[in-house]
Amino acid sequence: MPETSKKGLGRGFETLLPAAFNKSILYKEDRIENIELDKLIPNPNQPRKHFGEASLNELSESIKRHGIIQPLVASPKNGKYYIVAGERRWRAAKIAGLKTVPVIVKERKDLEQLEVALIENVQRVDLNSIEQALSIEKLNQEFNIPISEIAKRLGKASSTVINIVRLLNLPDNAKKALIENKISEGHARQILAVESKEQQDYLLKSIINNHWTVRKAEQFVVGLRKSKELNKAKEHTKIENVHTKFLTKKLSTTVTIRRTAHGGKLEISFKDDQELQRIVKLFQSR
Repeated sequence: MPETSKKGLGRGFETLLPAAFNKSILYKEDRIENIELDKLIPNPNQPRKHFGEASLNELSESIKRHGIIQPLVASPKNGKYYIVAGERRWRAAKIAGLKTVPVIVKERKDLEQLEVALIENVQRVDLNSIEQALSIEKLNQEFNIPISEIAKRLGKASSTVINIVRLLNLPDNAKKALIENKISEGHARQILAVESKEQQDYLLKSIINNHWTVRKAEQFVVGLRKSKELNKAKEHTKIENVHTKFLTKKLSTTVTIRRTAHGGKLEISFKDDQELQRIVKLFQSR
């Protein structure tokens, strides 16, 4: 049973990962033990600080029915075992009422070799973009390797790695199209730049059906932004007109609203000192 609640393309998180990724976790000399839950300690450096209650409950129900298919990874220390990967499974197992869970026991010296193997797997040329993104996310979330460190080991900029992981935020139909090479990563990034689901679907269909280039998709996104900014400006103008008409009538003089980078200015016109005193008295009477 996959550990994550993400449905992806209708397949589980683990099935989207290449088999070699999980095989690289277990070496011939490693041992799998059933370890009591209270002897397992979460890694204090775990990047994931929030575990959704609903998804944990869902996983715990699966564990009740099928057990834990993929063992946790832990390192022994002072009679306890520090969780290297699988804290979410550990939490769900507690909810399910399990007493023990299967654990791949890794000595601390072996963890560096494990990290190297996993990094090498991410660099495989046969991985599609989504598989690579999932693998990077797993390294970060489960194996507590910071994005900056992953980027360094992959020889990429941190921003590049972050953008790869962002592909997991694509809608399911766009993920499928990317995996099937119907769209490129450049197209995918433009789809991510669009906010509404309807517009994302429209852009995806246009790219595929009309053979839009990345540049054409970018122009579409820029057009949407300009249209949104124009509509926002029109709405501001409409509200400002209402306010200025009200104040002009209330003060019996011309009132102007001038926008600045931060907020704006309210200008009240007067023709002489006598009119200024009249306006001031109107405020004083309030």
